[in-house]
Amino acid sequence: MEQHAIPPWYKQFWPWFLIALLASSVAFSLTYLAFSIRLYDGPVEQDYYKEGLAINQQLAKQEHAQQLGLAATLRADPRTGDVIVDLEGERRPERLYLALIFPTESARDRDLTLEHVRNGRYVATIDEPLRYRWYLHLQPSPGNDAEWRLTGEAHFPTDSPIALAPGIR
Repeated sequence: MEQHAIPPWYKQFWPWFLIALLASSVAFSLTYLAFSIRLYDGPVEQDYYKEGLAINQQLAKQEHAQQLGLAATLRADPRTGDVIVDLEGERRPERLYLALIFPTESARDRDLTLEHVRNGRYVATIDEPLRYRWYLHLQPSPGNDAEWRLTGEAHFPTDSPIALAPGIR
């Protein structure tokens, strides 16, 4: 009768295979955890139904801007940081509020207050040059209580003017 010596466990294939399977699972889990913490995009709106109903109010603001005959052009100078808006129409408030909304990261959103200089021209200065794609909301007061709103979309940097319109097409 022939006896085969059984090698110790650390010289066998299956224990190492199971250990590698568990170790790779832990490594992938830690990697995904690190990505989810680093690229966190904020919570879902708690009152999403109420926010959905507010869309009608936003559309009403844009319709009101269309009735007033408002339109604007925006220029952003990447060298000086000046943001210049030329507003066309009857309404010319002392200040305009420009919301720069980054499509994927709410932490990059910016709000600018533009001061009236002359003849419908408004100016503000931004601290760093704009890059990539942004959604633009221009209104006469900050927040959701504005009387009207002009909207647009821009890819920065650009030398051509960006049109801001009531948004009703």
